[in-house]
Amino acid sequence: MKRILITAIVLFSMLAANAQTDTTKVEQYCQVIAAPGLLSNRVSITIDFGEERSFWRDNRLKTEAGKIKRFNTIVDALNYMGREGWIFMNAFPVRMGETDRYHFAFKKLFPRTEMQQ
Repeated sequence: MKRILITAIVLFSMLAANAQTDTTKVEQYCQVIAAPGLLSNRVSITIDFGEERSFWRDNRLKTEAGKIKRFNTIVDALNYMGREGWIFMNAFPVRMGETDRYHFAFKKLFPRTEMQQ
């Protein structure tokens, strides 16, 4: 009887120790930048997640199939961000020479356990 009781206590304590997971959330931010394309009427969309940029590495957003994600318009890019769970915060233009670039700031909550150190 003692053996069964001790086994039950040990198993229960192991389950209780496993149940304590970190459920805190961390806000992360990103920026969608829309700039006029060179020598065309199209708009170039860049999404900055704050990752390190490198000339040697392609940081462009890709689909699940591995193809580069292309957007038809600024609204298409903003709708994509909404579908991915990002929350719009602010928009502002930045004048660069004769053209304006439009910046759209977003935020999203992520579980702390998903964040890279």
